[in-house]
Amino acid sequence: MELNKFVELAIAEDIRGGDHTSLACIPAGQTSKARLLVKDTGILAGVEVAEALFRGIDPELQIEVLLKDGTLVKHGDVAFYVLGSARSILMAERLVLNMMQRMSGVATVTNKFVKAVEGTKAKILDTRKTTPLLRQFEKIAVRIGGGVNHRFGLFDMIMIKDNHIAYAGGIEQAITSVRSYLSENNLRLKIEIEAGSLEQVQQIMDVGGVDRIMIDNFSPEGAKQAVELVGDRYETEVSGGVVLENVRAYAESGCDYISVGALTHSVKSLDLSLKAV
Repeated sequence: MELNKFVELAIAEDIRGGDHTSLACIPAGQTSKARLLVKDTGILAGVEVAEALFRGIDPELQIEVLLKDGTLVKHGDVAFYVLGSARSILMAERLVLNMMQRMSGVATVTNKFVKAVEGTKAKILDTRKTTPLLRQFEKIAVRIGGGVNHRFGLFDMIMIKDNHIAYAGGIEQAITSVRSYLSENNLRLKIEIEAGSLEQVQQIMDVGGVDRIMIDNFSPEGAKQAVELVGDRYETEVSGGVVLENVRAYAESGCDYISVGALTHSVKSLDLSLKAV
């Protein structure tokens, strides 16, 4: 979703007819200042989104950014100051915090996985296990944390998973149908296909015509066998059952990518607060 459109919808959802509490408590024309206070340790993300939200509420608000997206922060750090209408600051407060806390949480978790595989060739990928309508921002946060974005949606890559294979009638039928579809529709999309066993990995290679093989729900030892079987013929991606405690073992299999749903589907938000100065 385009940022300006998101800001418009977020404001409409939260404010509608007006922030009646602030309208009732705060005199019109009162100018105030607030700071974004960090109360946790992690990777800061969402500063640019926060600026857009503040300006969407009130273009006259002045934001002094001290810490940019991607900064490693700790308790007590101040990310930015905002100065202007007290009513406007209060209207923007929760929208800004919701986005920054969520995005910073995603960036922080992603960075932990990235650091855990340092020294290997493996890149950490996100998935489509995102919050509806917030996918763009969660994927931005993954990049801020040092990860790499997988496909954005169903439209920009072919991913043949187990249910596609079952419904198509098998691996060969699925790959053949996909290649025909792409040719008939003059589409150039990468093809990835899931393998749940070494036998399926071999079947895929026997058929050919794909770009990447997803090694799904293998043990680290099994993933290493699968990667060795594939060699350099196709890209390899490990997926399923990956947690921080075992991601290094999977990375040492020699795979190209490791996709981790937990980057976005079960993240703890970073503790941030907007405080009056």
